[in-house]
Amino acid sequence: MAHIHGIAGEWARVRGTVVGLWPLFLGVFDAGLSLGVCAVSTSWGLGMFCISLGCIGYSLRQGLRRTARFFVGARGEERVSGILKELPDRYHVFNDFEAGGVHVDHVVVGPAGVFAVETKYWRGRVTVEEGYVLVDGRLPSRSPLDQVRGEARRVHAALKKAGWDGAVTPVLVFASDTFQAHIAEIQGTVVINSCEIRKSFSTERVVLPPAELDRLVSIMENNA
Repeated sequence: MAHIHGIAGEWARVRGTVVGLWPLFLGVFDAGLSLGVCAVSTSWGLGMFCISLGCIGYSLRQGLRRTARFFVGARGEERVSGILKELPDRYHVFNDFEAGGVHVDHVVVGPAGVFAVETKYWRGRVTVEEGYVLVDGRLPSRSPLDQVRGEARRVHAALKKAGWDGAVTPVLVFASDTFQAHIAEIQGTVVINSCEIRKSFSTERVVLPPAELDRLVSIMENNA
């Protein structure tokens, strides 16, 4: 089994909680402020308080929806991390690896090389057309290919700064296994369903010899 470093989905939950619920905290603050206004003007204070209650209700409803989306993503990361754990014991999986101020879902290091893995837990039918990833025939609001390539560059830069200068392959994984082609390579980026991970990493190709692999793992552990 692979060596696991870090907790999958931890950053997604933290970020989801903050992004989703901060408007609620603002609404509660406004409600407290309006009660203070009541001491000066009851009518104005009560009016502000009622508005604040409405804002709290709306913020709570919308915030919970946003938070739920982040938590769904966290479950996808947990699923992929569980599959990566089944890789041979020469592999190391760094969950929520921070590189250049960005949290990368997983960085996989093993004999086959170094891989920056971005996990998506999309329910729609995923296809690739003319170099673009589509969901149910539509472009997503943010290109996952651009995202994972940017993360791979950040991982490479972070490792280079720490003393290791080698290639980092971007990998886009669909935890929901909705990618119709199952596995493909798009301009140097691997796009794959989670169910294909074990088979894809079962290769005799050695990019990192044991000594180099151990050195890199030590560097990453010291900089995690």
